[in-house]
Amino acid sequence: MKIQERTGAGAGRSAAPAGPAVGDRLPTPPRERKPALAALAVLLILVGALGATMLVLQVGDRIEVVKITEEIPAGQPVTDANTASVMVAEDPGIHYVEWTQLDALKKLKAKSTIPAGVVAVGEMFGEEAKVPEGKALVGLSLKDGQYPAGLENGDAVAAYRVGGTARSGSDTDSGSSGSTGGSGDTLLVDDARVNSVPEEQSGDIVSSTNKAVTLLVDKADAAVLTQAASNGEVALVLVPGN
Repeated sequence: MKIQERTGAGAGRSAAPAGPAVGDRLPTPPRERKPALAALAVLLILVGALGATMLVLQVGDRIEVVKITEEIPAGQPVTDANTASVMVAEDPGIHYVEWTQLDALKKLKAKSTIPAGVVAVGEMFGEEAKVPEGKALVGLSLKDGQYPAGLENGDAVAAYRVGGTARSGSDTDSGSSGSTGGSGDTLLVDDARVNSVPEEQSGDIVSSTNKAVTLLVDKADAAVLTQAASNGEVALVLVPGN
């Protein structure tokens, strides 16, 4: 009897359901797919690649234009000596003067003084120069000795009255001196700019004619300078500022 009871008890235990094995994972629900997010990510990648391509193309789309290498006074044209070519990014909003248009540009004049180092644009040039507000252009006819050698456009000069330059000599018949300009030199303009001056020709030792020089001066100084110039009593001196 005891043997049967133990056997029956063991049989009952073996029939009980077995628990899950150690290490087995519970089943997980399938992941939900989001095709809209995937499409958006692909679209952003394409837009970024297109933007980078456009930037590269814009950097590579460059044109050769005119650059001013030396200051050009108002009323003066560009020359081979005061220009150079430079590459810039093309911009339809800026009226660059292309290097191929240099010969046509030489026929125009600077509307106002153009500083060195800037890129030329069409608005800087025209048929005639514009005199800045409060300024005036005064023409001089100077002999050798009344201007410094090597005088160039844009030079800063001072104008002096030189007494009796054009009317020197003695008048013995009348008993009076021919010099009517007064004693000593007088400063007429302390800060003027050479607006135009003829280029010196190589090989010329002595000029047979006077040099025509145009000065840009304050409007208040124009009258006294013009009066002295009409009598040939003006001499120019280079001053700091060149």
